[in-house]
Amino acid sequence: MSVTGVANTPSASARVATPDTLAALDLPRILDLVACHAVSDLGAAAVRARVPSPDVEWVREELATVRELAAALRGDAPFSPVPVPDLTAVLETLDTPGGVLDAEGLLGLAGGLHAMREVRAGLARLERDAPRAAALAVDVPPGEIGARVTRSIAPDGTVTDDASRDVARARRRVRDVRARLIQVLERHARQLGEDGGVTMRGGRYVIPVRKDARARSPGIVHGESSSGATLFVEPVDAVEHGNDLAGAEAEEARAVLAVLRELTETARPHRDAIGAGWSMCVRADDLYARARYALGCDAALPAIGAPGSPLVVRRGFHPLVLAEGAGAVPFDLELEDGARTLLVSGPNAGGKSVLLKAVGSLAVLAQSGIVPPVGEGTRLPAFTRVFADIGDRQSIAQSLSTFSGHLQAMRGILSAADAGSLVLLDEIGGGTDPLEGAALAGAVLLSLNERGCVTVATTHLSDLKDLAARSAGFVNASLRFDTDTLAPTYQFQQGQPGRSYGIAIARRLGLPAAVLDRADELLPEGARSLEAVLAELEARDADLRERLLALEAAEAEVAALREAAGRERASLERRDDALRERERTLEREGREQARRFLLEARRRVEEALGLARAAVTEATAKEARRLVEEGVQGEAEALKRLQRKGWKVLGTDEGGVASRAPRPAPRTPPSPPTASPLTAARTEVDLRGMTGDEAEAAVVAAVDGAVVDELPWIRIIHGKGGGVLRARVDAVLRQDPRVASHRAAPPEQGGTGVTIAELAP
Repeated sequence: MSVTGVANTPSASARVATPDTLAALDLPRILDLVACHAVSDLGAAAVRARVPSPDVEWVREELATVRELAAALRGDAPFSPVPVPDLTAVLETLDTPGGVLDAEGLLGLAGGLHAMREVRAGLARLERDAPRAAALAVDVPPGEIGARVTRSIAPDGTVTDDASRDVARARRRVRDVRARLIQVLERHARQLGEDGGVTMRGGRYVIPVRKDARARSPGIVHGESSSGATLFVEPVDAVEHGNDLAGAEAEEARAVLAVLRELTETARPHRDAIGAGWSMCVRADDLYARARYALGCDAALPAIGAPGSPLVVRRGFHPLVLAEGAGAVPFDLELEDGARTLLVSGPNAGGKSVLLKAVGSLAVLAQSGIVPPVGEGTRLPAFTRVFADIGDRQSIAQSLSTFSGHLQAMRGILSAADAGSLVLLDEIGGGTDPLEGAALAGAVLLSLNERGCVTVATTHLSDLKDLAARSAGFVNASLRFDTDTLAPTYQFQQGQPGRSYGIAIARRLGLPAAVLDRADELLPEGARSLEAVLAELEARDADLRERLLALEAAEAEVAALREAAGRERASLERRDDALRERERTLEREGREQARRFLLEARRRVEEALGLARAAVTEATAKEARRLVEEGVQGEAEALKRLQRKGWKVLGTDEGGVASRAPRPAPRTPPSPPTASPLTAARTEVDLRGMTGDEAEAAVVAAVDGAVVDELPWIRIIHGKGGGVLRARVDAVLRQDPRVASHRAAPPEQGGTGVTIAELAP
């Protein structure tokens, strides 16, 4: 059984690209990056065996499964596959009638069965977060199979004495016979005066005997030492014991084989379940590796369309460039609304070939069931075929020049490419006369475009840039080049061809000015005009980019200010709500306090009146009058305290005697109530004409006085002017914990020239 079959990856029969094309697109190296995330060699091998498939539904389902598991793993889902051993030989033995697994194979089976149970349990835990991954779970063979194996076979691969009675009995006999044999041999060695001990030669127990003592030790010679001075002899009376030992060992081997056969036969009926469980473990590891890779790249799920649908890449990276770390530059690319051919131009070493490979690698990676490193909004068609002519096609063995090699590749592409194909052509039209090369390349591109192929090609040829500008379905593109440093930026820009910068680079590298001037003169007029137009376009593009960056920065600043203003407004609203709630609380507490004051005073008056009515002596009458006077005075003082706190008590006569319960007068929080001249003098301070330090001292003194007088607020007049006094007042009030809040007065009361400070209760 192949790894491809176990992992359920598409077979090579549905070939989208040849191995050479996939190698040109770096797919094997990229698959190595993904395989590093697997936990077992088999899982890694399954990843490396992946090839692109043209089956749209298969690709969509594979990528959706990867996305689900990646999201679950990002959420700390408790899943990690368990390494599983290679059970290929085990399954082949179980498929063979009468075949018997050896101890090593049975131990591998036991380990595989354990891994199957663990993986199945892990997949079951993903039922809610990753149902597609959970669907990989299959029924696994009974755990008793593995338990019997581990009871019968030790970790070192030997069958234990407890495996069966026959094994135990046979081993006891082997030990007994061996002991008797060794006793006989040791006796012979002592009689001969030999001290070499008992050893083995050819599977038989022997003793070493000096050659000159051979006559005194009749028996079978099983060998001699390298010097020839020592013979290894099995004495005659030990031969029979040796034969008995061989028989006992054969009996042991038969008993061990019987145990292995029994264990094999126990597993054989479950062969299909073992194969399915093994496949589940490998597929789970393969899926886990792909999900971890997607997480590591922060990749978004691309939408997979039918062949011929638009190609849109957002924040795409070449996987190998991204793996190298910092410095990778993403690209955005669009081929839709009838656009099928993208012509990328620009200087050497500017990143054109890397972009070409990136487009191809993202496509074949996605069609292999691996989420490629792209951003949200990416749309990839499922290509039926992928062709790539990248790199030097020169072959000394076949007597091919670079140009001839490209022509052979082009012939193969033109014979097979259709509307569902992706064609990648590097430096098309190069290697020959520029005029003929451009004409031939233009004809090839037009043919591919008419067929509906998606074609991405790189070039230096100006005629091809002009062709792309004039032809329907073509789009010019380039990679930006820093005109100041003449260094590539690797930033892809669609819709504008690139300059070659050949003379500019030569000038930067120090070629003689006279040579460069002559090169300028030798340029055809059309080429000079095109370079001038491209230079002007680049300058305008750079200016527009700078303006765009400035606009984005301004928009970000405005957004930050709006956010800050929103937070401040929310803070003010919360403080206003808190102030209103505090006022409501004070009103409730004031009403309750007033009620308690008056009820207590009246109780004392009523007690005094009752005592007066019951008085029978002048002493008791005086005491009653005293209590009445104290009660009336207490009620009057209670009313005065309420009035000082801003309460108006209804139902009192001019003497202050209450006839009804007190009730707070209505108040309007945003503006202070009208006060008497005396109150106004205490609640208002005028800072106009003062210095900053004088004003600060006056504000602090005003707050002190208001706190002593239990005033709820003060009014501070500082005028509008340049805002210096207002800022000083604001700073003092913010730092004073006795001030609950402060604000500008309403327009009719002075507006920003007056600050109202609310004091803490």
